[in-house]
Amino acid sequence: MGVVDYRGQSTLVTGASSGLGEEFARQLARRGTDLVLVARRQDRLDALAEELSSQHRVEVHTVVQDLGEARSGERLAAELRGRGLAVTSLVNNAGFATFGPFHEEDPARLRQEIALDVSAVVDISRAFINDLRSHGRGVLVNVASMAAYQGTPEMAVYGATKAFVLSLTEALWVESKGTGLRVIALSPGATRTEFFDVVGTEAAAGGQRLQSPEEVVSTALRALDRGNPPPSVIAGRRNRIMAAAGRHLLSRTQVTKGIARMTRRSAAAAS
Repeated sequence: MGVVDYRGQSTLVTGASSGLGEEFARQLARRGTDLVLVARRQDRLDALAEELSSQHRVEVHTVVQDLGEARSGERLAAELRGRGLAVTSLVNNAGFATFGPFHEEDPARLRQEIALDVSAVVDISRAFINDLRSHGRGVLVNVASMAAYQGTPEMAVYGATKAFVLSLTEALWVESKGTGLRVIALSPGATRTEFFDVVGTEAAAGGQRLQSPEEVVSTALRALDRGNPPPSVIAGRRNRIMAAAGRHLLSRTQVTKGIARMTRRSAAAAS
């Protein structure tokens, strides 16, 4: 297995109207794959589809769907079958975070967060993975987070959802061995996207330098181009060092307390 050949493929990207999803669409279109872009904002999807199809001469299809609703994978697969579209690669990127003490969070908002960040990833992966395995030349990318590697005070539910995504993806990496499907979990740190607009504060970054979407997506695609890609990859050298320290030098308790201190300092500076 060498560099991934995306020509002749069709890649489904969720959360494609902005941020990492939009950047995945841009970089993958440059590599020659057709695209199916999914998000809730029709105007942004249509504008991106027109731009990418014109610049790179690939077919770009758009689907407007709220992936936080029940059975999102089944409904999305049925929509594509109805259009005669097959998918050979998948990027599960859609998600959002909430920020604040758990006991003060809106329960309805937490349910939405779990539905999109966990249930949709499972449902969509399950709906398409047999097609991906049968094709045998594509990729499955699930976007996790640095928050997956320890408890994340003030973002307790988000960190837990991303720990789920990381664990799920590492298991699928093993299960997909020998099929030709390359599976990877991408764990960004703080990234300059609309993420913090949804969260409501940049304090969630913990004072870290924000990476660009280009840096993060390039990290994932380079890892997939390896002959034997790892089950997960962390974007950013500093983030990789922090994750390694959490695994080998510090206890989970120490790391979690450190995250809490960083978040409090960042919140104080923002106020």
